[in-house]
Amino acid sequence: MSFAKTGIQGRCAHCQRTLLLKAWQLNAIAINEAFTCSHCQKFLQLSDPKQIKRFNSLDSVAMLKASLLVTICTALLVALVLEWVGILSVVEQLNFSLLAIFVYFIALRFARQRQHMTLLLEAARAHID
Repeated sequence: MSFAKTGIQGRCAHCQRTLLLKAWQLNAIAINEAFTCSHCQKFLQLSDPKQIKRFNSLDSVAMLKASLLVTICTALLVALVLEWVGILSVVEQLNFSLLAIFVYFIALRFARQRQHMTLLLEAARAHID
């Protein structure tokens, strides 16, 4: 799972501070391991099933940009060929292209909004050193 520039925050159950989670903390959450709060040094863990499900859904969001680029480029190429063959007029091809680019940016905006989340981190139940 790639966590570069995600904007995922965590709220500590002990000190109630909100902190921007680092890559190693996100990796600990991904493998269901406890980690220490950078402020109070107490162990934290993500255990809410709804938040775990939302956190795990970030895997599918990571591939969205690449698949959107391929889909939009293919749609633009098809519109260009249809205009070249004569099935679409120049104005229709331009409208189709603008609509495809608009859909691309809307989908990326939606994906970026889903990536920004604040996880409510609970006290770790048992930590074995």
